[in-house]
Amino acid sequence: MDASTATEASALRAAHERFVTAPPGAPASPAVRPLVADSWQRCAARGTRPDSAGPPGPARPSDELTAYRRTHPLAPVLPLFRELLGAGAADDGHVFAVGDTDGTLLWVEGDTRTLGRAERMHFVEGAVWSEAQAGTNAPGTVLEVGRAVQIMAGEHYSSAVHGWSCAAAPVRDPVSGRVLGVVDLTGGGTIATPPALAAVRAAALAAQAELARTSLLVPDGRGPVTHRCVRITALGRDGALLESDGRVHRLSPRHSEIVVALALAGHGVTGDRLAVGLSEHEVPPSTLRAELTRLRAVLGPALLGSRPYALLCPVRTDFGYVASLLAEGRVAEALARYPGPLLPRSEAPAVVGQRRALEQQLRGAVLGSGDPGLLRRWVAAEWGMDDLSAWRTLAHRLPGGSPQRAAAAARAHALDASLAVPPQAGRHAAVLQRSGP
Repeated sequence: MDASTATEASALRAAHERFVTAPPGAPASPAVRPLVADSWQRCAARGTRPDSAGPPGPARPSDELTAYRRTHPLAPVLPLFRELLGAGAADDGHVFAVGDTDGTLLWVEGDTRTLGRAERMHFVEGAVWSEAQAGTNAPGTVLEVGRAVQIMAGEHYSSAVHGWSCAAAPVRDPVSGRVLGVVDLTGGGTIATPPALAAVRAAALAAQAELARTSLLVPDGRGPVTHRCVRITALGRDGALLESDGRVHRLSPRHSEIVVALALAGHGVTGDRLAVGLSEHEVPPSTLRAELTRLRAVLGPALLGSRPYALLCPVRTDFGYVASLLAEGRVAEALARYPGPLLPRSEAPAVVGQRRALEQQLRGAVLGSGDPGLLRRWVAAEWGMDDLSAWRTLAHRLPGGSPQRAAAAARAHALDASLAVPPQAGRHAAVLQRSGP
């Protein structure tokens, strides 16, 4: 842990101590993220203990849990979670967990030593890790806010869990959009990083894609069932395309942000939550209602619902498809399906978060593959032309004495010598440079 990280951790612990000892209703320190501050307020209002070692009460009996898991909607995708998260968790000293909509942990697997430590804080199969039972934690908070979250060390409401970090994402029914459960990674400090959050997001998207694939079969498996579906194309475009019933709607940048935010939310969001996902600044309710009224006029009331705001048909997105390909290890196909960043000019927080997660996931897969062909395609693209680590990796992978290797090494040397990111690369290249290995 470097000095700045240690200072931030110390400040967070102090903020937690002040909050849990303050009179009821007192606000959290501005140093605490709004997501976490809101969770702490909910925990305090419910009377959750800030010093408990885990959720109170016994876990669900093993025989009852076994029967319950057998019929749970996420049981069919457990092998997929094991493939995508299990091996990595075991190798990296973490555990992964799958929970239901009440916060009950259905499966907890991973590194043997870490499983033993997790058991001592009651992070075990059958235990309930909802916010109401266990305080602020990734699985429980996901079920409260309906989106992927990371909870780092001292951000947990219970001080007994401050030695852990976790990242989790909701898994939704691909047809109705309702939350079926949550997938989580829990462990040490490396869980408090963008790749961990990207991993659980990708696993959730892959599970949803698999559930969608199996749901397209009639009960006897003879053929497909036709479902009305919305398709959103938003990669490499400032204005998304939304296709439904054979009609293609070309959306304005603002309407594009709204439909992407709704697609990410899945089951629907309140106006307040949607406004937070669309801007870092306060959006007046009247302004948001006006935008949604205009969007409803474009899409029709059969596609866009309100109270909560939601897309009313199953949604397929190009960015979700790329994430599912990556989750399956199909890197070349994912790169071929990636024409550019998600709504590249958008500054909406919901879009920016998803854009960065997908970029980091794709970039990591390309660099990790070591495939010269994929690396060439990456650095030839606008978003990869100033990626120092990619050029270095390409130079290393090309044959010695190759003119292409010399050119790649020269480009890497030029980028390394540069003190600033070239203006034409923009913030996207800056993110890539900062996230380089």
